[in-house]
Amino acid sequence: MDYDYAHYMLTEGRKIKENQTVFSPARDAYRMQLAEALNMNRTRILAFKNKLPTPVELFPSDHTTSVHPVKPLKPRRHIPQIVLPQNLLPLMITSVSWAPDGRHIAIGLNNSELRTLRGCHRSRVGSMAWNSHILTTGGMDGMIVNNDVRIRSHVVKTYRGHRQEVCGLKWSASGQQLASGGNDNLVHIWDMSKASSNSPTQRIHRLEDHTSAVKALAWCPFQSNLLASGGGGGDRTIKFWNTRTGACLNSVDTGSQVCALLWNKNERELLSTHGFTQNQLILWKYPSMVKMAEIMGHTSRVLHIKARMVAQWLQLQGMRH
Repeated sequence: MDYDYAHYMLTEGRKIKENQTVFSPARDAYRMQLAEALNMNRTRILAFKNKLPTPVELFPSDHTTSVHPVKPLKPRRHIPQIVLPQNLLPLMITSVSWAPDGRHIAIGLNNSELRTLRGCHRSRVGSMAWNSHILTTGGMDGMIVNNDVRIRSHVVKTYRGHRQEVCGLKWSASGQQLASGGNDNLVHIWDMSKASSNSPTQRIHRLEDHTSAVKALAWCPFQSNLLASGGGGGDRTIKFWNTRTGACLNSVDTGSQVCALLWNKNERELLSTHGFTQNQLILWKYPSMVKMAEIMGHTSRVLHIKARMVAQWLQLQGMRH
């Protein structure tokens, strides 16, 4: 039984009679709308139902559910753009090299600058090599620069010899000789011990046997005067040099562009990485240059390679470009 409704119905008639002296059409219309909203037009006080009546809401609630379910909004997808704006192109990294002590990293940029080392080159820095605290850089301008990273005026020596971009740089284990390869198909050997006012270039050999750009250079760890160099797509050979005499000791046709070379410090072996046409890695036995293994799988040229000895395994890391 609805006691509230029963009480209202018993007392409402008396209240209406008492207020009949004041009649207002607007007030009477409001009373009728209110009675309809509150279900006051019903005459039954006592009702028997299987479940409670649905409550009547005078004001719509924000939490009421719609008869038709609202389809959730699909979140907007943001796809970042990879294309760099024109003003950021000079900041593209063209070369990276860690110092031997692991405390410094050198980054060459497309705008001819080294990070924190400015004024070295007139165009992009494409190759770098560490020799203790000296960072040697090669640029598209054909210049090779020694930078002492400990001092503010860091340029301590320049080498002039390549007519085109310097593609590769490698210091010998003793730190006395520097090998440089260029886009002019040349290999130069520079000697720090030969430095003097009469010989500012310090170049001791100019090696001209390659017929394509030379990027891959590697000094032999068990023979100090032995250098291996690799030619580009128009050459495809690995050549071995005696850096004391400048003589070419051997030349091997690999069949593919030679991108990088790495000697095994524990065995007489040489690893080469390649580009066109096979993009493979080849492990050679030295000095016979017999193929010990050939690894396929890269879909583009393998430009760089580093090694780390763990027990008896040689772990290789290549970077595709």
